[in-house]
Amino acid sequence: MKKHYKLIVIGGGAGGFAALIKSNELKTDTLMVNSGLPIGGTCVNVGCVPSKYLLNIGDFVYSMKKPYTQSVSATDIKVDFSTAIQEELTLVKKMREEKYVNVLKSLSYVDYIDGHAYFKNSNQIEVNGSVIIGDNFIISTGSTANIPQIEGIDDVGYITHVEALKLKSLPKKLLIIGAGPVAIEFAQMFRHLGSEVTMLVRSDRILKETEFEISELLEKYLKEEGIVILKNTSVYKFSKKNNSKFAHIKVGENEEVISFDEVLLGIGKTPNTASLSLENAGVSVGEDKAIIVSEFLQTSNPIIYAVGDVASLPKRYETTAGREGTLATRNILEKKKVSINYDEVPYAVFTNPAVAGVGLTDAQVNEANIQCKCLFLSLDNVPKAHIVGDFRGLMKMIVRQDTEEVLGVHMISKDASDLIHEGLMIVRNHMTIEDILDSIHVFPTLSEVFKIIAQSYKTDISKLSCCV
Repeated sequence: MKKHYKLIVIGGGAGGFAALIKSNELKTDTLMVNSGLPIGGTCVNVGCVPSKYLLNIGDFVYSMKKPYTQSVSATDIKVDFSTAIQEELTLVKKMREEKYVNVLKSLSYVDYIDGHAYFKNSNQIEVNGSVIIGDNFIISTGSTANIPQIEGIDDVGYITHVEALKLKSLPKKLLIIGAGPVAIEFAQMFRHLGSEVTMLVRSDRILKETEFEISELLEKYLKEEGIVILKNTSVYKFSKKNNSKFAHIKVGENEEVISFDEVLLGIGKTPNTASLSLENAGVSVGEDKAIIVSEFLQTSNPIIYAVGDVASLPKRYETTAGREGTLATRNILEKKKVSINYDEVPYAVFTNPAVAGVGLTDAQVNEANIQCKCLFLSLDNVPKAHIVGDFRGLMKMIVRQDTEEVLGVHMISKDASDLIHEGLMIVRNHMTIEDILDSIHVFPTLSEVFKIIAQSYKTDISKLSCCV
C-alpha cells in the first residue's frame, strides 16, 4: 500500500464511489478508506435497496387482500416474514457484489483499505496504525440514526431502520417515533406485512417539508389502512413490566400509556463526523455536526471536500450524494467550479400512493415575493387512474403568473416516484404551460396528469373528452 495519494476518499457509499469512478476516469492515484457499514454505504446495505424490496412485497400483499375489482377475490393471503427478510438480504448481497465490490476491482487507479480513518493534520490521515498523506480529500462518511435520550429507552430496547431490515420475526405491535420519509415508509411497510402500527408525531402533521395538501392526503390514506397517527405527541418515559413494554406519552395536554413489542426510531440522522478528528485538519463543523461546505463542496480546508449526508447541503439524498461525489472530484482534479442547483433535484417517498416533488414549493415562492398561481388536480380526473382502480392523490403545480413558467411540481399518486421525472424536465428546462400543452402524451397513462393540469389552467377540463 502506498503512503501518498493524489486523492483520498473517506467513506464507501454513493458519494465516495462516484468520486472513485470519476478519479479513475481521470487516471488519478486514489485511495478509498471505509469503515462502519459494508462497502456500498447506506443505500445498498440498509437504505433504498432493502427497504424498497420489502415495501414492494407489502404493496403486493395489500393489493391482493384488497383488490380494486369485484371480479377478483383472494383469500387466506399469508406472508412468510422471515423468508421476505432472507430474500431482501440476498438481494442486498448480490447488488453489493455487482455494483460495488466488482466495480471497485475494475478501477485500476484505485486502492482500498477497510479501516477507520482520522486526520492527523491538514493533509495526513491515520488508518489501522499507518499514516497516509493525501494531496486532496473527499469525505463521504454518511450519517447515523438519532437516538433520543428518553428515560428507560435502553431497558425496553429499540431498533432503527438498520435493525428493522434484519428482524427475525414480524412485530405484532410496532411503535414508530417520527414522521419523516423513513418513519412513514416503514410504518406502511410493516402495516402491509401485518403489524399493528402506531406513529408518534411531535408536530401537527406528517412529512412536514412537503406541501400541506399532500401531507394531509397521505395521513388520510395511512389512517384508512389502520395506521394510528398521534400528532402533537411526545414520549417522556419507557417502562417494562414482565414481558410487556410501555411508552408513556403526552398527547397535547393528556398523558397516556401504550404497549408495544418493538419501537422503531425514525427521528432523523446525525452526520458521521465525531471520530474524524476534523479539528486537526482545520475543517469547520456546524452545530448539527455537518461539515460546512461551499456550493462547490469545499470545506474550510481548501484541499478537503465533503459530500452527501456528512455535509451541510440543502438536500441529502443518495442520488445527490453520487452527483456531489462526481462534481467534487472534478472541482479538485480538473480545477472546475461546478455545483448542483438543488431546486432541480426531485425527491420521492415510496409509500403507496407515493409522494414526490421537484422545484419550488408554495411557501418558497411566497417568501421570494413571486406572483404565482397554484394549480390543483385530483387524480380522479385522469382516465388511467380509473382503469387501474386507484385514483387517490393530487398534483399541485406552481406556475409563475407573468410568464406561465412552471416553477414546481408536487404530487401524491400511484407511481409518483416515476412520474415526477417529467416534472423534473419541465422545471429544469423552464417550460411554460403552453410548452406542456404543445406536447402529446400517450393515452391512457398516468403521466397525462401533466397535460390535464396544464389544460385546467386554460379551460374547463370537465368539458374535454379523454383524448383531447
